[in-house]
Amino acid sequence: MKLTKFAFIAAALTLSAPLIAETHVQPAVQPGGDIPRNFHGTVPPIPRGGDIPQSFVPPRAEFQYERREVMIPMRDGARLYAVLIIPRGPTTGAGKFPIMLDRTPYSADKSTSRGSFGPLPEQILSPLSAELVRAGYIVAYEDVRGKYKSGGDYVMNRPLRGPLNPTAVDHATDAYDTIDWLVKNVPESNGRVGTIGTSYDGFTTLMSLVNPHPALKASVPINPMVDVWKGDDWFHNGAFRQEMISYVYEQTATKKSDEDWFSGGYDDYSTYLRYGSAGAYGKAMGMDQLPFWDRLVEHPAYDEYWQDQAVDRILGAKPLTVPTLLVDSEWDQEDIYGAPAVFNAIKGSDNGNAHLVLGPWHHGEANAAASTLGPLDWGSDTGKWFRQNVLLPFLNEHLKGGPPANIAP
Repeated sequence: MKLTKFAFIAAALTLSAPLIAETHVQPAVQPGGDIPRNFHGTVPPIPRGGDIPQSFVPPRAEFQYERREVMIPMRDGARLYAVLIIPRGPTTGAGKFPIMLDRTPYSADKSTSRGSFGPLPEQILSPLSAELVRAGYIVAYEDVRGKYKSGGDYVMNRPLRGPLNPTAVDHATDAYDTIDWLVKNVPESNGRVGTIGTSYDGFTTLMSLVNPHPALKASVPINPMVDVWKGDDWFHNGAFRQEMISYVYEQTATKKSDEDWFSGGYDDYSTYLRYGSAGAYGKAMGMDQLPFWDRLVEHPAYDEYWQDQAVDRILGAKPLTVPTLLVDSEWDQEDIYGAPAVFNAIKGSDNGNAHLVLGPWHHGEANAAASTLGPLDWGSDTGKWFRQNVLLPFLNEHLKGGPPANIAP
C-alpha cells in the first residue's frame, strides 16, 4: 500500500511540474506598456468626427417586420409623416401585401413603439395591429395634419371643405392623397388599401369614405366619433362632459401634446365642485387661449355648427361604395352613439356594403384582450375571437380576394 501511494504522488508531481513552471515564466508587465520605446510603427489616430459614424445601419435580418418612415405630400404642399410596418418572415412569406391605414392625432411613432423594442410585431404594436402584420398586411400609421411630425395646421375634428372650412383640404382629401401615394410608392403593396382606427382615428376612418380613393377597398371604423353633440365625446345630448376639458388641453395646447395637465385637486369630482361650472374651470386652466375651446363655449346648443359636422348625415347623403365594418362597444363610455348612427343612416343605400358589429366591450377593447369587463368574466377572449373570426375574414375577402366572409348585412 505504501509503495502504491508513493508512486501515485510522484506521478502527480511529475505531471504538474510543467504547469507550475509555465506559471512562473510568464513575463511581468513592462513599464510603459506593451509598445516599446524603439517601435517604429504608428498608433492609429483618433478618427475625424469621433467614434460615432454619420450613419449606422443596425442589423435587422432576424426581425419579422421592417419599420419604414416616410413623408407623404398632400395636394396643398404639406407633408404628413407616416410609419409603415411591413411583414417579413416565415409566417407571411414574400409577395405583395394590402395596406391598413390608421390616421391618428396620437403619434405614429408612439403607435409603433409600444412595449419593449424587439424583433416581433407584438413588441411594438397593439394586439390588433400585430395580428394584421402576422396575417400579411402592411400596417401604416400616419400623423394627421399639424400633429407631431406632420406639417400643416391642426384643427380638432377638421370639418369637410365648405362653410366651416374655407381651406382646400380636410381629412377626406388627406386620406385620398395618402392612399394615392402609398399604392404608387410602396413596392410591397398589392394596390389595395383598407382604413382602420378607433375613436378619433375612427372618425378619420369614416372621413376616408367621403369621395373615396379607387384603391380603398375596405374600412373598419371602431368606436368612431360621429356626432359629438348627440352622444360622442364632447356632449351627450347637451350635457357637456367636463372630463373632456383636459383632453382638449392636452391635444391642442402644443403640437406634440407635451403640455401636462395639472388640475391641483384631489380628484376630478372635488375639482368640479370647487369651480362650479365647466366655463369657470376652463378659464382657471387657461383654456381661453385655445381656439377649439372657444368654439365649444360658443356652441352649447345643437345648432348648424354641430349639425353640419355630423358624420352620419354626411355619409347618409349618398350611397356607400366601400365595404365597411362598423364596430361598436355596448359599454362604450366615450363614443357609444356613433357607429349605430352611421349604420342607420347608410343602410338604406349601402349596396350591401355596411355591416355592424356590437361587442361586450368598453371603449377600444375590441383592439386587445377582452375576456372581462370589470367584474364580468366572459370565459373567453371576445376581442381576439372577433378579430380572428370576423375582422380578418372581412379584410381577406376585400383586400386579398379571399373567400366570402359571410357577414350579415
